[in-house]
Amino acid sequence: MSKSNVYTRTGDSGETSLVSGTRVSKGSHRLHIYGEVDELNSHLGMAHSLMKSHKVGKEELVFIEDIQARLFDLGSNLACESENAKKYNLPQLADSTVMDIEEKIDELDAQLPPLKNFILPGGHPVASSFHIARTICRRIERNFVSFNEENPNQLPTNAMIFINRLSDYLFVMARYSNHITKESEIVWTAR
Repeated sequence: MSKSNVYTRTGDSGETSLVSGTRVSKGSHRLHIYGEVDELNSHLGMAHSLMKSHKVGKEELVFIEDIQARLFDLGSNLACESENAKKYNLPQLADSTVMDIEEKIDELDAQLPPLKNFILPGGHPVASSFHIARTICRRIERNFVSFNEENPNQLPTNAMIFINRLSDYLFVMARYSNHITKESEIVWTAR
């Protein structure tokens, strides 16, 4: 078996192909949002690596790997016109994925002290990596809204709900990471 080329030269003119083969500008809104999903996935990979190196939450590692796989599913759907998703048998975001995230949020949040103030992003490096992922997730959510306004019914089913709930999970994971590493949260005070 021969090795495939990393480069194809087909994107040298500023266009790329969607799953269907349709050529689109690399500057299109669709490309931006699935690029941001990829960016979020990469940051979760960094958080995952940091968790392993700091021995933080073995059970959470598996959950994050599942979230990364769901983000990959989402990206594949964003890279395809919605009317072609079934044709290419792309994996969909199930309702159960959102419910799993909600259960995980409740499980972790129950172990944390009540939040009485706004906190600043930071603390342990693992927590900081989750805060970065959270802000990227919120950017994706904002861009989903504008994409949906311009392209009604083109977002994959459950995409908006999944991203909204995921950002909540990432916030809780940041707090949880500080909690189990015994790092203090930095309370925001107006100056």
